[in-house]
Amino acid sequence: MGIAHCAPFAAYLARAYLPASDDLDCLDGMDDAALEEHVRRWSATSYHPVGTCAMGTGDDSVVNADLEVYGVERLRVVDASVMPTVISGNTNAPTIMIAERAAELIGERRRRQSG
Repeated sequence: MGIAHCAPFAAYLARAYLPASDDLDCLDGMDDAALEEHVRRWSATSYHPVGTCAMGTGDDSVVNADLEVYGVERLRVVDASVMPTVISGNTNAPTIMIAERAAELIGERRRRQSG
């Protein structure tokens, strides 16, 4: 049995995504090479993934507005994963802006500690 058949994934799996097949078990019979070929051929993203360490104040938020990880001292996340939602454009420029802001925040902290 594949991982997709196990909880919690099974509740969301109507069928395996394999073109021209409605057989839920069609992937179970594939050897590793065939499965790898399937993944390479059919996998893609249509956006730049963000939000795995989303910034915010809610229970699902990972970092605060200063990019500090809740509950972990002296740890910041400084990349596109802090964006709470997918933006409508490329993530490159906003990620650079996040990094620039993090550099400012870190510099301010160092000045406060040494001053």
